[in-house]
Amino acid sequence: MLYHLIYPLHDYLSGLNIFRYITFRSALAALFCLLLFIFFGKSFIEIVKSKSKTIIRKLTPESHKKKMGTPSMGGIFIVGTVVLATIFASDLLNPNIILLLITLIGFALLGFTDDYIKEARKDGRGIASRVKLIGQIVLALSISCYLYFSPSNQYFLSGNVSIPLSVSTITMPFFTEYTIDLGIFYIPFAMLIIISSSNAVNITDGLDGLAIVLSLLVFMTFFIITYMTGHQFIAEYLKIPFSPQVGEISVFLAALCGACLGFFWFNSHPAQIFMGDTGSLALGGIIAVVALILKKELLLPIIGGVFVMETLSVIIQVGYYKLHGRRIFRMAPIHHHFELKGWPENKVITRFWILGAILAIISLASFKIR
Repeated sequence: MLYHLIYPLHDYLSGLNIFRYITFRSALAALFCLLLFIFFGKSFIEIVKSKSKTIIRKLTPESHKKKMGTPSMGGIFIVGTVVLATIFASDLLNPNIILLLITLIGFALLGFTDDYIKEARKDGRGIASRVKLIGQIVLALSISCYLYFSPSNQYFLSGNVSIPLSVSTITMPFFTEYTIDLGIFYIPFAMLIIISSSNAVNITDGLDGLAIVLSLLVFMTFFIITYMTGHQFIAEYLKIPFSPQVGEISVFLAALCGACLGFFWFNSHPAQIFMGDTGSLALGGIIAVVALILKKELLLPIIGGVFVMETLSVIIQVGYYKLHGRRIFRMAPIHHHFELKGWPENKVITRFWILGAILAIISLASFKIR
C-alpha cells in the first residue's frame, strides 16, 4: 500500500524514492510484523487463552502433559501480521505476491478448521485425515495449475543473450547446465511438493520453538536466494535463472521472518502459545510455493532437511511397524525419540536448530559450487 500510495510522490519529494528499493521495504515489513508481536502479542495470547486450550495427543512423551492448557491457534496472528505487512509494504500488483497471499490464507483456513474442530471436541481429534488431505490436494492442484499455465518470466542470462526457461523446467542444485523439463507432469510434481511441505512442518511442530525457528531459517535462506534471483547482475554471475518479478517476494519473506521471530518470543521454551495447524500448514505451504517459483524444488530437501528428516522418521516408523510389528524409533517424529532417550527438550530443540542452520549454509554454498 505504501509502495502504491507514497512512491508515486517521489517526483515531488526525492526522499520518497527510498520506497522503490526492495531492501528498504523488506526491512519495513519485517519490523512491522515484529513490532505487532511485541506490542499486541501478549494481548492476543490472553484472548486466545480464553477461547482455546491445547489438548495433548496420546502418542507423546509423558513430559508433554505439563503443556496441557497452553493456548493454540497462534498461527492466526502469524498469518494476520504477514498479510498486513505485505499489504503495507509490497507491490500488490505483482502476481507472485498475490499467489503467495492466496496460498498463505488458503492453508491457514484449512489448518484453522482442523484446530477449531479439535477445540470443539476437546480430545485432540480434528477433521478426518482424508478430509484434510482432500483440502490439501484441492489447494495444491489449484496452485500447481496456476504455476503451470502462467507465462514464464525466468531466463538464463549470458552476456546479451537471454535463454527463456519453461515453466515446467526444474533446475539441479550444484549444477549449472542441467535442467529437467517435466512437461504436464510438472503439475503432480508440484502438488507432491506442496502437500509434503505443508505436512512436514505440521509434523515437526511438536516441541517449543522447534518448527518456528526452522521455518525462520528456511525463510531467511529463501530471502537471500530470492534477492539473488531478482538481481540481474548477481543472477548472471551465479548462472541461476533471473526473473524481474521474483525480487518482490523478498518483501513477503521478510515479513514472514519478522513474524516468525516475533512468534518465537512467545513460543520459546516454555511456550506461552502454540501455532497449531493454522500456522504450520500455512508456513509449510508457503515454503513449497516459494521453492516452486524460484525453481529450487530439488534444493528444498536440503534447505528444509530437518523437516524432511522428521517426516521420513514417521513414514519409516509406520511402514516398519506394519511390516514387522516392531518399531525402529522409540517414538516418531524423531524429536520424540531423542526425548525418550533422555535428551532434555531444550537440547533436542537446539541441536535441531544447529542442524537446520548447517543445511541452510550448505544450500547457499551450492550457488557457488556449480
